[in-house]
Amino acid sequence: MNKLIHQIELIERIDQLIRLKATGSPKTLAERLNISEASLYRLIETIKEMGAPVEFSVRYQSYVYCSEVNFMCGFFLKELTYSEAQRVNGGFQNLTIWANFNTNNFLTLRI
Repeated sequence: MNKLIHQIELIERIDQLIRLKATGSPKTLAERLNISEASLYRLIETIKEMGAPVEFSVRYQSYVYCSEVNFMCGFFLKELTYSEAQRVNGGFQNLTIWANFNTNNFLTLRI
């Protein structure tokens, strides 16, 4: 499991550097990430297989995205709209709910 988490963290870091157009050459990036160039090329290939339009730009001397994309990996809480929250009862007829409306008209529930 730690290996998977490490791979995800590397991909997230590469993603950040690509967005900043600050990866440098493959050799420089591999050194920065403390991995081999072969490992870097495998990670870049994985990123491409996940659908990211990545290429190396000679102009920027960096990997870049050819079009705008977002990378997110993890579990995120879903914020409910007021109408969605009204439909949620978790199987309980008398459910006490503490509700907090944020500025986007989303409801955060604490049960």
